[in-house]
Amino acid sequence: MGGPPKGDVPIINSSDLAEADGLLFGFPTRFGMMAAQFKAFLDTTGGLWRTQALAGKPAGIFYSTGSQGGGQETTPLTAITQLVHHGMIFVPIGYTFGAGMFEMEKVKGGSPYGSGTYAGDGSRQPSELELQQAFHQGKYFAGITKKFNATA
Repeated sequence: MGGPPKGDVPIINSSDLAEADGLLFGFPTRFGMMAAQFKAFLDTTGGLWRTQALAGKPAGIFYSTGSQGGGQETTPLTAITQLVHHGMIFVPIGYTFGAGMFEMEKVKGGSPYGSGTYAGDGSRQPSELELQQAFHQGKYFAGITKKFNATA
């Protein structure tokens, strides 16, 4: 869809998703929703949907937006529909990041739905606080997935 090549970044096929214990999806936003490139990838999961191969898997979301009004909450809200149709179990970050969720002095993306960053025109890198929140989400999600799979 016109995106530049990413060098040696591994490429996943939708069929690979069924092998995962849990799925933590990250994507940029376009106009308050996931970018079309990621939606196109999810559109290739029809066979997995038909067999319900992803049903019952924990899933989470993280994202970047171009601005503060760029979809820090609408993006995950509109993305959850993809998870629901597959029967995945959405694992939000909630307010488990503690005081970092209430930070008002520093620019910080994210919401109770997942960690996030403000990318601006693409030149802004995630702040230390945003990176801490993302690390927390990954660790939190892994713990939930481990507990869930131990009882499944």
